Amino acid sequence: MRKFIGAALLLLPATLHAEPLTFDAALQRAQSEAPSLKGREASVTAAQSAAIAADRLPDPTLDIGIRDFPVTGPDAGRFNRDDFTMTTIGVSQQFINPAKRHARAARAGADIGIAEAGVEVEARNIRLETALAWVDLYYGERQLNELKLLDESLSDLQSTVTARLTSGSARPSQSLEPDQLRAQVNDRRSALMAEIAKARARLSRYTGDPDPSVAGAPPELTINRSALFSSISDLPSLRALDAQSAAMDAETRLARADKTPDWKVSATYGRREPNYGDLFSVGVSIDLPLFGRKRQDPKIAARASEAERARFDRLAGEREAIAALEGDLAEHAMHHARMENARDNLVPLARKRAKLDFDSFGAGTVDLGTALLATLTVAEAEVDLLVREAEVARDAIRINLTYAGDRP
Repeated sequence: MRKFIGAALLLLPATLHAEPLTFDAALQRAQSEAPSLKGREASVTAAQSAAIAADRLPDPTLDIGIRDFPVTGPDAGRFNRDDFTMTTIGVSQQFINPAKRHARAARAGADIGIAEAGVEVEARNIRLETALAWVDLYYGERQLNELKLLDESLSDLQSTVTARLTSGSARPSQSLEPDQLRAQVNDRRSALMAEIAKARARLSRYTGDPDPSVAGAPPELTINRSALFSSISDLPSLRALDAQSAAMDAETRLARADKTPDWKVSATYGRREPNYGDLFSVGVSIDLPLFGRKRQDPKIAARASEAERARFDRLAGEREAIAALEGDLAEHAMHHARMENARDNLVPLARKRAKLDFDSFGAGTVDLGTALLATLTVAEAEVDLLVREAEVARDAIRINLTYAGDRP
């Protein structure tokens, strides 16, 4: 029986053993589990393998044939009636000019750089999306908890209303007001639960956990404005553009190398009838790029224009990154100011007003609707503070994980 129970426990779904993820644990899990990142890493391996053969000479060619075989006249169809017919076997080797081979090697190296930059871009995107999903789930659950506290306070208030109805100091219609407010809270809870479900689905996508939960608190990230701007050029997205520019430069060099001739060496052994003797031939063939103005020069110009476009794309990408960082920093400053205003002013004022209204309600100087509205106002202020805290946390995460120059 014990053996059966032990075997059954081994077959339990992994979700039963899953533990809540801290912020750092979620990022580490995403880095190791994301299929898209493994795909980018495979592309690097492919580019590295392709680069091995990029500057190698072509394989030699084996030539086998029959030469000068008669098909008409009195010797037609016969191998041994003339001194021309022979079976041949030969080898030829093409020699690509060094400039072209070096350009091919540079192009292969640029392909590796493009693939590696793609890995870095994807890794950073995965870290960012995982971090944002974790933060959304964390703050969503905290907002849901605030709504639960509001629901509990409504239950306490309901008992007060019941007592007043019994004593005759409250109108019967007032007994419905807590339920009406609770119905409004239920609507907000439904919307919030949908947001939590979406955040959990996003976190599951990157971590591989089918039902992830969070533990701990998000990190307190500081933003170093000068360091961020000084490291803009080291962004993975810009390194990808650098690699693309290097690839276009290599293509230009490859087009120019076409004006340098390639050449080929061949050797052939011809076997004839013993009466006539065998023959051996050797030869060299050289390309003649005589029409460069119509063939090679237009290709060179086209590749040079593409290389120029790649350099302009790189410049535009850097300016776009700088502008995006400026915008994100401005938005972060605004969100931070809103959070401080909610924490220092809006929430304390809502609490003070609610206390005054409840004291007045207890003294019979205000009606139940006013007291309920004060309760809802406090809850809304608390939830709004959490929303603003989440905005600040999201901004800090996005800015640091998007613009920090250190490679992830």
